[in-house]
Amino acid sequence: MTSFAALRLPSEILFGKGQRHALPAVARRLGTRALICTDERLSAAADFAQMIAGLEQAGLTVRIDDRVLPDVPRDSAAECAEAARAFAPDLVIGIGGGSCLDMAKCAALLLSHGGRLPDYYGEFKVPGPVLPIIAVPTTAGTGSEATPVAVISDPDRTLKVGISSPHLLPRVAICDPDLTLTCPPALTAIAGADALTHAIEAFTAGRRAPSPELAQRHVFIGKSALTDHFALLAIRLLGRSLERACHDGSDEEARADVMLAALAAGCAFGTAGTAAAHAIQYPVGALTHTAHGLGVATLLPYVMRFNRDAAEDELAEIALVLGLSAEGRSRAALAQAAIDEVARLLAAIGISPNLATLGLSRDRLAWTGEQALAIERLIRNNPRPIAAAEMARLLEAAYAGDLAAAAVALEQEAQP
Repeated sequence: MTSFAALRLPSEILFGKGQRHALPAVARRLGTRALICTDERLSAAADFAQMIAGLEQAGLTVRIDDRVLPDVPRDSAAECAEAARAFAPDLVIGIGGGSCLDMAKCAALLLSHGGRLPDYYGEFKVPGPVLPIIAVPTTAGTGSEATPVAVISDPDRTLKVGISSPHLLPRVAICDPDLTLTCPPALTAIAGADALTHAIEAFTAGRRAPSPELAQRHVFIGKSALTDHFALLAIRLLGRSLERACHDGSDEEARADVMLAALAAGCAFGTAGTAAAHAIQYPVGALTHTAHGLGVATLLPYVMRFNRDAAEDELAEIALVLGLSAEGRSRAALAQAAIDEVARLLAAIGISPNLATLGLSRDRLAWTGEQALAIERLIRNNPRPIAAAEMARLLEAAYAGDLAAAAVALEQEAQP
């Protein structure tokens, strides 16, 4: 491995039980007029009211926008920013799930630079710093508190779109696992599975030739020594605690592990990027209207199997981090054991076993593959190259839900 690493992170990360109480002091250092982005359900919660009271007692003037919707519809972000413009906030605080944090990023962007969100779609389109953002997640999955990406839904586009820029990194992430204690089991499972997919795809992402231009031209730049550190931490924590958190939401130790894992996974993929499971989920999600975390996790074991030979060392290391024994196993056997264990874990927490169960129609597989291949920033991150024929076989395997049959088909494809 060449001696190259890169990492983009918030200026400050606070993690641990009770850390939400640091919000007033943190915010007071960054400004005096705070726009709060949250959703209607959370705005009625006692924890939220306590945080707002703390901000006001610290001398801040706040404006609350509690109209955040799932997947951040394009026009809702514009409306949020326009409604807040006369208030003239000097910082933006996102409190809630990933959509609330992404809304805060979009609002900070539009308030700082104007224009329309489509002006910024893609990488490095944000021209300069935005208003300081504080991210306070209340779910453990997206990792948006530590990433330079905001994902939105645009009614003029079939697939969700992203705005990727280091300027969108929150200035401060405040992660208090107590805020996840009331998260229901199904959401805990989907969010945690999303974090697991982030971590595994970041750790198995392709390694690119280092150059001074790489991180200046691309937001997602492939794996490196630093992103690997965070990805493995996330996988270890999720392997030991995700099932526990899903089955007993009052288990504070498990909740803390899962939230720390989601944060660490965000730290990893915010620079390394994700790969084929995410590329395929974009069209799958558009057709089935299923949760993002559910879709990527459904695809994960099949993508891992597709990548097994190209990422054998990484998958073998994942097996060890998940607590599997290396005794009597070759590297190839360890790699397969990692895939089997991830499939077992996802099944144990209720993740759909195949694309058919998600509601995808077989006659849309070809369109799904075409759309996924067009998401170049993710496809090029995959450790094994994917062309149209390989994508078709991978999707057929994920639709049928037969990992063993998928392995035979993919091995036959590789033979001369």
